[in-house]
Amino acid sequence: MNAIEKGLETQLKNIQTKTGKSLEELSSLVQQSGLSKHGEIREMLKQKLGLGHGDANTLTHFALKSDGASAAQASNATIDDVVAAIYVGAKEHLRPIHDAVMTAIHPMGEFEIAPKKGYVSLRRKKQFAMITPATNTRVEVGLNMKGVEGTERLLAQPPGGMCNYKVKLTSAAEVDAELIGWIAQAFQNAG
Repeated sequence: MNAIEKGLETQLKNIQTKTGKSLEELSSLVQQSGLSKHGEIREMLKQKLGLGHGDANTLTHFALKSDGASAAQASNATIDDVVAAIYVGAKEHLRPIHDAVMTAIHPMGEFEIAPKKGYVSLRRKKQFAMITPATNTRVEVGLNMKGVEGTERLLAQPPGGMCNYKVKLTSAAEVDAELIGWIAQAFQNAG
């Protein structure tokens, strides 16, 4: 079992402890809700069980047996294929921003690239960053780190979300030393 699988197993055990319900009971709750959309199920789990965004998101993937990495394995697609599918149509021109962020991160060390539907999660022992084409005009880099003061550029996010901070990028030139420094801090904190 690799570190990511161990992390997922630990997170699912923690969710069971927090809720007092087994994974079978939690999956049954999702099935009985009648909801089918990922976001609706995630919000229902947050409201009914008091879970944070990340735990509700993981539990939704578990109950639906869905995530980008599983989708890639099931279809024999590569990670590049799944990422390419995120940057199609009106968002295709944003791919160079994504690539510039990834080029800056690779020298930092080993990490997992976990493509999801609509975004890419970057993980060590836990998620340190996510990259998503949030609109047709910008990419957002979400970062998980503590003890950093938010700025006009490093936007602090409300507690309970998938990331503590968000940085909006409209060009590859914005992948600069400041952003790379924040990513490096998040990377180190996740290791």
